[in-house]
Amino acid sequence: MLDINKIRNNKNEIEQALLKRLKSDDFNLDEIISLDDARRELIKKCDDLKSQRNQVSKSKPTPEVIAAMKKVGQEIKELDDQLAKVNLELQEKLSALPNLPASDVVAGGKENNQVLKVFGKKPNFSVGKFLIKDHVELATSLGLIDYERAVKMSGSGFWAYTGVGAVLEWALLNYFIDFHRQNKYEFLLLPFLLTEQSAFTSGHLPKFRDDLFWTQDKLCLDATSEMMLLNYHREEIFQEKDLPKKYFSFSTCFRREAGSYRTEERGMVRGHQFNKIEMFAFAKPDESTKIFDELVTNAEKLMAGLDLHFQTVKLAAEDASSAMAKTVDIEVWLPSMNLFKEVSSVSQAMDYQARRGNIRYKNLAGKTEFVHTLNGSGLATSRLLPAILEQNQQADGSVKVPKVLQKYLGLKVIK
Repeated sequence: MLDINKIRNNKNEIEQALLKRLKSDDFNLDEIISLDDARRELIKKCDDLKSQRNQVSKSKPTPEVIAAMKKVGQEIKELDDQLAKVNLELQEKLSALPNLPASDVVAGGKENNQVLKVFGKKPNFSVGKFLIKDHVELATSLGLIDYERAVKMSGSGFWAYTGVGAVLEWALLNYFIDFHRQNKYEFLLLPFLLTEQSAFTSGHLPKFRDDLFWTQDKLCLDATSEMMLLNYHREEIFQEKDLPKKYFSFSTCFRREAGSYRTEERGMVRGHQFNKIEMFAFAKPDESTKIFDELVTNAEKLMAGLDLHFQTVKLAAEDASSAMAKTVDIEVWLPSMNLFKEVSSVSQAMDYQARRGNIRYKNLAGKTEFVHTLNGSGLATSRLLPAILEQNQQADGSVKVPKVLQKYLGLKVIK
């Protein structure tokens, strides 16, 4: 959520930033400022009447005074009711605004994304003179994934890991967990079901309600571990000496993914359920950029360890999540699709989420300020496993296991 005082004092600057990701008729800052004016005026009137009532209460309670104060009490109640309505409307308008893109984030959509780095080279299958298979064919022929039974159980958009496939999935997760523990991030295992307040704090509500799975108890399944980790410290105040706070967590993530799948997004490229390790940090504003760079580096190191061809991309404003000021994606190469697919998004929310969740810290001078929140996949597996199969396939249909995973898997080649 944006700071109303910042909107009042820097209206033109805020408008220009929002126009990087919104059209001019998608928001109205004048309307928001007018609502805040009305809120302030109602508070002043209410406080004046309460002050008047307090002064009169010190005098002798004559029938005339009692009658007058009864009238004042009724006026206060009416003003409080008006104030509640204005506050609700103001909060709804503020909640609908996305975060401000960082100054170095360009306007526009995917077409304006910027490739920052490219790692490794595309695998050259012409040397072995064989036609490459996609991950669906490889996973099926090697007995790693059962698509048919998963669809029978749960419908389209699901898959089941079987045999060595299940071990390979778990090997990836163990590789990530060991890496983050070595980097002194604290491991948390948190509930997958979250309240509406938790979804609001993360920025999924009100805009993305239909992208979430909801239970009859009005709880949603986490769409990303970021939702869980962010809300772990909701409504809390850190001491400055305890920041930054760095966590990582495992979760299975659930997304409705409304809309039709593109024909190339078969198999595990896009689905309703996938596993992910998430990095998360609560930081002082002056440490935010440094930690953002650290999260990007961590994701790149994990990918480099798997010896896969990938690239690092800074997203344009419209392509990034609305709650984030800046996002860098790590994208892995999928030979069968002849394109890169995201396996990690590293994002800097500034104080946007902290305001929604009232997460603050007390600095050394005793002043309370909002923290900055940052998150990054470290990593998601559902596109990594396909990339490992496709980039490491051999002419005989077998797949080489990345060296960092061999100790977990007990295999150098999957046959």
